[in-house]
Amino acid sequence: MLRVRFAPSPTGFLHIGSARTFIFNWLYARRHGGTMILRIDDTDIERNTQASLDSIFEGLKWLDLGWDEQYRQSERLELHKEAAEAIFRKGLAYRDFTPAQSEEGESTRTGAAWLCNAEMRELSPEESDRQAAAGERFVLRYRVPREPVREIQFRDGVYGEQSKSTADIEDFALLRSDGTPTYHLASCADDADLKISHIIRGQDHLTNTFKHVLIFEALGVEPPMFAHLPLLIAPDGTKLSKRRHGPVVSVTTYRDAGFLPEAFINFLCLLGWSPKDDREKMSREELIAAFSFEGINKSNAVVNFTEEDPFDPKAVWLNSQYIYAMTVDELAAKLQPFVAADIQKVRAVTPLIQERIKLLRDVATAADFFFTDELAPYDPAELIPQKGDAAMALRALQQAREILPGVEFTHDALEAALRAAAGTLGVKAGQMFQPIRVAVCGRKNAPPLFETMAVLGKDTCLKRIGQAIQKL
Repeated sequence: MLRVRFAPSPTGFLHIGSARTFIFNWLYARRHGGTMILRIDDTDIERNTQASLDSIFEGLKWLDLGWDEQYRQSERLELHKEAAEAIFRKGLAYRDFTPAQSEEGESTRTGAAWLCNAEMRELSPEESDRQAAAGERFVLRYRVPREPVREIQFRDGVYGEQSKSTADIEDFALLRSDGTPTYHLASCADDADLKISHIIRGQDHLTNTFKHVLIFEALGVEPPMFAHLPLLIAPDGTKLSKRRHGPVVSVTTYRDAGFLPEAFINFLCLLGWSPKDDREKMSREELIAAFSFEGINKSNAVVNFTEEDPFDPKAVWLNSQYIYAMTVDELAAKLQPFVAADIQKVRAVTPLIQERIKLLRDVATAADFFFTDELAPYDPAELIPQKGDAAMALRALQQAREILPGVEFTHDALEAALRAAAGTLGVKAGQMFQPIRVAVCGRKNAPPLFETMAVLGKDTCLKRIGQAIQKL
């Protein structure tokens, strides 16, 4: 049975790179009829925060893909300790009573790479037991094979055959001095217990995999298949981070800006993966059918953004395509939270702006004049039509105020009445329409005039035309 897992740590927001890892796991599971597992890796007690955990679930809930099973590492500590004890009993680990050594197995010394604490590695079992019984704190380290040296090998689903000599792997920690498991142990013990068949994760974990293969062997289980994903990087080639690049790397930033989850998923899939047939806009079903490790690139994927524009143009374009394809009712429901207006009013406005917005939040600027009693201040000069003057604008507005009370506020009736009024004044239709458009919308660039006036209603239009007349 194919079983994959997404294992975020609640030490920060849901990063877009982590979201892509979740999506790729989900697609692989769904394509092959497997099980998708969410496991919160929360054993780093000092760095875990509730805010980070909330961010993870908020982001995943917004993506709306779901999962089949859910676990928390902090509820499985006994399993981790039993795994460590089993490895120790086999003679594959030793107690390191040296407090100065890093608990994760990385040396704090300078010079040549640290591989092991030779004194502790060769400590007799009797002396080790005596010191432990006396209450001395220790780090439990994996005893990496040295004599004879061997090659640790595995085939990665993306990067191919991988090999590393045990002569180049340090004796890494399994348990910290306080008895809590390290990432390496907890992750592998859980993967073994949950029968994970495929581990799909970021390329930054590739070097850890040699240690993990050793742990799986020590636990007496077949290592899962591995597939490491290229990283997401900024245009300057640096790894995306909130400290360096700001909120643009957080999933909830995209949600709050008005991206649709379907479009955002589509965008993330195209970062480092391709269906190999030049398709870009793809439905969830199409992504499931097309996804494979063969389509994943080995090189890191660039998220194109600037200080002036925080969102990748392709992400924005894809979002606009999804917006254009929605029904009016679907889009109105998505737009309503961004304007906090009656749904019937939002639904009436939606067809007028559907092709004018790229993000849901754009409704607040593209259609703000529909949802306010008073227009934002505008330059009276905008009322003046092309090749006209203030006097022409004034005549057009006065003529509109005179005839509109008797006109039915439908597209056809408004168009017929205002075109006739232009003829009466001896001006071009555009010269008649522009002052009215600016008067009722507060801008030149607005949705089609007659549909807009019909939605605004007679009273609002007449009130705004009267206010515009006072400006001239």
